Amino acid sequence: MRARTNLLKARVLAAPLRVLPRVALALLLAALALPALAEVRVATSGAFTAAYHVLKPDLERALGQQLVTVTTSVGAGEESIPRRLERGEAIDVVIVADTMLEQLIAAKLVLADSRVDLVRSTIGIAVRAGAQKPDISTVAALRNALLAAKSIAYSGSVSGTYVSTELFQKLGIADQVAAKSQKIERERVGAVVARGDAEIGFQQMSELMPIAGIEVVGPLPAEVQKASVFSAGVIANSRNAQAARTLLQALASPDAAPAIALTGLEPLHTH
Repeated sequence: MRARTNLLKARVLAAPLRVLPRVALALLLAALALPALAEVRVATSGAFTAAYHVLKPDLERALGQQLVTVTTSVGAGEESIPRRLERGEAIDVVIVADTMLEQLIAAKLVLADSRVDLVRSTIGIAVRAGAQKPDISTVAALRNALLAAKSIAYSGSVSGTYVSTELFQKLGIADQVAAKSQKIERERVGAVVARGDAEIGFQQMSELMPIAGIEVVGPLPAEVQKASVFSAGVIANSRNAQAARTLLQALASPDAAPAIALTGLEPLHTH
């Protein structure tokens, strides 16, 4: 598992730009009918960020429009995706956990008929590069590893919510790890682990894999794993809604699946 994770990480970092030959052709034809606007503004969660950046050059060439990355934050701060939408910031597309997208649709910030489920994502654990990797192969081993760790970090998004409110309780260690655990709001958990500010870090596998200075130990054991679906939608007040819908069609195309899979995500559209 560790060898496979490291291989995937290497492939992500070295991924070629041209990964969507058929999608690019389809988009090129669709782009002929698009209005002559210069850009599509995209707000994506961290879990889909690596896949988005691998696909981005081909999508831009096919659309003939620039994809502007607005934010990758889904935390509670003022720069988070929900806060930006609430204050009417110019955004065309959001890519977030399906539970958050449902909330944005309910608040009429995202068009309900534009929703597209893209990928399934799992939670992993990382340690600083060169550090001893804990055994997390079983639920019992994971429990022992967390009790032995001096410090633990988890994200302020969907994976961290699960870790802090469900996983620790399932393992029966919530009280024992509370004082040595910290929620990371404004940066990747992997960056905190790479600096040595946390011994063990939890985040989506796709968010851990691209980070330099860490080693991904692996995903959580299946018995306590939490898979999340990440979905995309068009913003209700999008200034470039037609291009935004075309972009979502491309992201959900089976032709995008191989590149997405390299980033540690499970594409939901493979055929």
